[in-house]
Amino acid sequence: MAERWQPDRSRGVFETLLVVEGKPVELEAHLHRLAQSLDAVYSRPLPPQAGDEMRRAAEGIPLGRLRLSVAPTEDGLRIDLLAGGVDPEAVFPSLGMKLRTHAVAGGLGPHKWAHRPGINRPAPDQAGALIVDEGEVLEAGWANVFAVRGGTLFTPPLDGRLLTGTTRAALLQLAVEEGIESEEGPLSPADLLTADEVFLTGSIRGIEAALELDAQPLAGCGEISDRLGGALKRHWNLRTPAVAPKADQLFR
Repeated sequence: MAERWQPDRSRGVFETLLVVEGKPVELEAHLHRLAQSLDAVYSRPLPPQAGDEMRRAAEGIPLGRLRLSVAPTEDGLRIDLLAGGVDPEAVFPSLGMKLRTHAVAGGLGPHKWAHRPGINRPAPDQAGALIVDEGEVLEAGWANVFAVRGGTLFTPPLDGRLLTGTTRAALLQLAVEEGIESEEGPLSPADLLTADEVFLTGSIRGIEAALELDAQPLAGCGEISDRLGGALKRHWNLRTPAVAPKADQLFR
């Protein structure tokens, strides 16, 4: 029986984004999504200084990440900004992921909750949660899901049950520019198992192959995802500099 997702709203919402050559990637898209969540969940606006603080925190980081967490307090909002490095091998990783179906009634919803027990990206030797609702694939617990069949790109629709991924949006636009047909519509686990390609997208890892679902093999990446991966790297100005990860630093 599917469980219903019940996040601890007091823990707030957050955004995580990549830093390339001292600049936050897709910053405006992340700020827009966060502002929508703060308004919908807490009826509070995003502090206007958030963007400038994130730009300052990114300075001097050749390849890294920012995590902006916002939680309610009695008299307003608490904002924590964490900046640090990223292992280059974690960006467009080559190993791929195993998945297991995890039924959630109504899905995880359109907000990126800080309280996410059991759905965050797992350790490399474990399978991560693929969220399904009434037989429909929605998303992985930490990423959006794409499949390719007959040269067409498919992904679940934004119907309020899944996160409006910033990388998802960028990839759909890049598909248009690359002349790749795409379609937003329902996907089932069976659709993934019979697809020509299956991959995940996220704001740090970019594109990541999906290799297994419930111990059954998936196709992973192929020609279409490789083309889109190259386009996304160019869009992000990513040349994957070989640098040691910088220690995390907390800004408030």
